[in-house]
Amino acid sequence: MNLNSLKPAKGSTKTAKRIGRGEGSGRGGTSTKGHKGAQSRSGYSRKAGFEGGQMPLYRRVPKSGFKNINRIAYTAINVSTLQYLFDNKNISLIDIDAMRANGLIGKNDLVKILAKGEITAKLEVKAHAFSKKAIELIEAQGGVATKI
Repeated sequence: MNLNSLKPAKGSTKTAKRIGRGEGSGRGGTSTKGHKGAQSRSGYSRKAGFEGGQMPLYRRVPKSGFKNINRIAYTAINVSTLQYLFDNKNISLIDIDAMRANGLIGKNDLVKILAKGEITAKLEVKAHAFSKKAIELIEAQGGVATKI
């Protein structure tokens, strides 16, 4: 087999419709666009959401609420997850790099430590934010909670 002998499987490819190439082609004249009207003219472009003059969906459906542009989205990690890292991976200093290395967060995620679960280990935790209860749980075991 040579590269110059390769070709697609029989019946897998079709030739493109050659529109506007004379009457003999069967697609000459109006070039399959019908007679007159905006869609038959050159330069026509249908705007996104256009439904043939019917009131478009984005105008029919009522709008509600708002999106706070100043919101800071944190990835939540519970103290039970920190305890799991200590028990299974033997990590006592838990910072952003350790969380990223263990697949808990993505590259640019902000982290907030929450208080769900139990913690029995003395840990040093560094994160972007903590809940009050999470700080209490970490410090009750003699650990340190540091905001970055």
